[in-house]
Amino acid sequence: MAANNGFYYINRYKCDNNTVTINSILLLFIFMNAQLSFTDEVKTNTSVIYNKIKNTIPDIEWPFIAPYIHEINKLKKQTNTVILAHNYQTPQIFYGVADIVGDSLALAIEASKVKEDNIIMCGVHFMAETAKIMSPNKKVYLPNLKAGCSLAASITGQDIVNLKKKHPGVPVVSYVNTSADVKAETDVCCTSANAVKVVESLGVDKVLFLPDEYLAKYVASKTKVEIISWHGKCEVHEKFSEKEIAELRKNYPGLTIIAHPECPPEVIKASDFAGSTSHMVNYVKDKKPKNVFLVTECSMSDNIQIENPDVNFIKPCNICPHMKSISLSNILDCLQNKKNEILIDNNIIERARGSIEKMIAIGRQD
Repeated sequence: MAANNGFYYINRYKCDNNTVTINSILLLFIFMNAQLSFTDEVKTNTSVIYNKIKNTIPDIEWPFIAPYIHEINKLKKQTNTVILAHNYQTPQIFYGVADIVGDSLALAIEASKVKEDNIIMCGVHFMAETAKIMSPNKKVYLPNLKAGCSLAASITGQDIVNLKKKHPGVPVVSYVNTSADVKAETDVCCTSANAVKVVESLGVDKVLFLPDEYLAKYVASKTKVEIISWHGKCEVHEKFSEKEIAELRKNYPGLTIIAHPECPPEVIKASDFAGSTSHMVNYVKDKKPKNVFLVTECSMSDNIQIENPDVNFIKPCNICPHMKSISLSNILDCLQNKKNEILIDNNIIERARGSIEKMIAIGRQD
């Protein structure tokens, strides 16, 4: 059960290995900002957004969601604010209020190009830090400072210092899902969209690849470079199992299964294709499978289905509690009160920026 924007609802998402089969049933309305009402003006100004996402949001919820979307879109213009959103955000954020959307690599690139004075990152803490590193003169805000990441929490800058002492001369490749202090100790960052390309670009026999253990194994299967890994795991992707994939294939003959490289190796092996969130988007767009299951965070399926209505998405999935802690209500609060600004020491920013800029220069995997 998820709380969002003043009411509780449940979606057909798997939480703690229990699948909720009732899709988006409104259970209990708790509170709403009395100043926000579903007026004719709000209805008119949000009609295009509603028509785009209406198949993912029950009609009964829209009068509560639309006023937030309307107010956020009005205030961001008045405050010279741009909203960036990751692919794992809900459709009402992804399509309703975001100006720039994408995977971690895309958001890092776009953060460096922002013209507005203020950035609101609809993602998790390391993404907001990355935006600040790439645009140090901008004000960067995160609607919920508790929106963390199990991968980022698994390693520190001091851990990197210790590893470099243990493996002198071995370059450090850090997943972008890391804190600013880790990036400051890193030679080059990567995302799941270019991890193999980054590793091979270094022209060495061995690299420290941190912190995702499963992504490291995926990269190791694609390159001759020796990979020294860490023990971090994504709390969303590590929950998927080979047994679950087998059951889905049994229940849905002909099902196309696309896995994220953060999944366990046996899950990737049992899937038809493995790739980053951007690769998943492109695969569905280009291949148009009749039935598809995305082995990743829940909102990916909702957001891709909106753009590919002829594809049937099978949707038992895993929720990222950190991504889902970002809501329209705390985005609005952030806009109104300039709350939760991301602050990073200038020395860390300077040291961390180089590793991100190298990642961007290398680009995506072909």
